[in-house]
Amino acid sequence: MSQKTFLTCAVTGNITTPDQTPHLPVTPAQISAECLAAAEAGAAAVHIHVRDPKTGKPSMDLELYREVFDNVRRENPELIINLTTGPGGRFIPSVEDPRVAAPGSTLVQPEKRVEHVRVLKPDVCSLDLNTMNSGGDVVINTPRNVRIMAKIMREAGVKPELEIFDSGDMHLARDLIADGTLDGPGMWTFVTGVKYGFSPSPETLLYARSLLPAGAIWSAFGIGRFEFPIVAQAWFAGGHVRVGMEDNIYLEKGVLAKSNAELVTKAKRIIEDLGGELANPREARAMLNLPSRTGSK
Repeated sequence: MSQKTFLTCAVTGNITTPDQTPHLPVTPAQISAECLAAAEAGAAAVHIHVRDPKTGKPSMDLELYREVFDNVRRENPELIINLTTGPGGRFIPSVEDPRVAAPGSTLVQPEKRVEHVRVLKPDVCSLDLNTMNSGGDVVINTPRNVRIMAKIMREAGVKPELEIFDSGDMHLARDLIADGTLDGPGMWTFVTGVKYGFSPSPETLLYARSLLPAGAIWSAFGIGRFEFPIVAQAWFAGGHVRVGMEDNIYLEKGVLAKSNAELVTKAKRIIEDLGGELANPREARAMLNLPSRTGSK
């Protein structure tokens, strides 16, 4: 490995609940603090969801995003901010009529899913390409809706992070690059360990890597107990890495992580023990062709 590895920390996510761990950040202040602490521990980028401060449930509220975004940018301008656009794609069919959404469905118009990106203009935002079973529900990302979101991202000057849950997602993304909807070769992230998606294995990473366009930058992460094994496997395969409480809440078996920074510190140790080195935000920006923000504080 001749290049440095950039690490993304996904600090709270959409699925992990406060009932699972008392250390999950919920309020904008808590989420902001976790982002900044993760950066101090070695993260070059933070992937951000927001939550309703009163209920702890996932939210798509623009003002919550704005508060976290402003807090992080004010304190650490160079840190790469990656806002999610995943919420708003879940559909639960009702038993009586599967064409009608049941309670818990979040499916909304694609424009709504990227409103915060259009307004805040982060460095990066996720772009999911998966339509797949997710637990007992379905996540829907049709080619039409992906195109709409990609267009708004481009107009906002935001780099899409292509989140890949299975190989079909990659073929869709390559078609979108070929027709000019997306700029190639792209920034890709392989999501492993989600049931009914990519399995968390070396074979998966090597297969997914083989489908990438030449020159693509890619990362990978594992869910739950697969988080740290995938850190090592991604590094060996030439990729970058992600950890965080969105994906895993345990520092080791039976031991809850008290912070995202603890997860970052462990991932950093794994990479350094293997002979690698983490990139700082400025170096990661250069890898991703993102403008430097040095001197903007």
